[in-house]
Amino acid sequence: MFCVGLTGGIASGKSALADRLRSRGAFLADADVIARAIVAPGQPALAGIVAHFGRDVLQADGSLDRAALRQRIFDDPVQRKALEAITHPRIRTALHDACMATDAPYAVAAIPLLAEGGGRVAYPWLDRIVVVDVPMELQRTRLLARDGIDTILADGMIAAQATRAQRLAIADDVVANGGTLDVLDEAADALDRLYRGLAKL
Repeated sequence: MFCVGLTGGIASGKSALADRLRSRGAFLADADVIARAIVAPGQPALAGIVAHFGRDVLQADGSLDRAALRQRIFDDPVQRKALEAITHPRIRTALHDACMATDAPYAVAAIPLLAEGGGRVAYPWLDRIVVVDVPMELQRTRLLARDGIDTILADGMIAAQATRAQRLAIADDVVANGGTLDVLDEAADALDRLYRGLAKL
């Protein structure tokens, strides 16, 4: 199976491009969806999180209290790494298995933290990486409008991710998403043609 990793910074338009490629016939595996599924009650990842962080990261019904966990790791790199050690291997395995099982023309693995999570070293099965790229100023503008947050929080969220240069360094293909949705549609058409062609080689 020909597999494409899709990534980009926060509020860059990753989901919009992923949806367009899926509508053109690609199989889509979404790391964010998988990340939520693996911490559902009864899942080994949730047990690992509780063992490390304690039961105060659980809600009354036994599900993960995401806000409480986020607060624990946001300003603590050591705790963030501990959480990643529990969840990332499981996410990578689930993405790989889903992509390999499809009979679509090609598979897209949407991985927001691909650069942060080890890039090609962590995901050696990716045949191609596409990065959705926007200037940081546009990221900030979109983030403020989308989430209704202040500039300080928006800048902190952007700074917590890989830099634009780090993402571009792992890219085979780059979609500049600073324009209209029509431009994004054209980019999706071009990528769909490219990946269908490469998948047949």
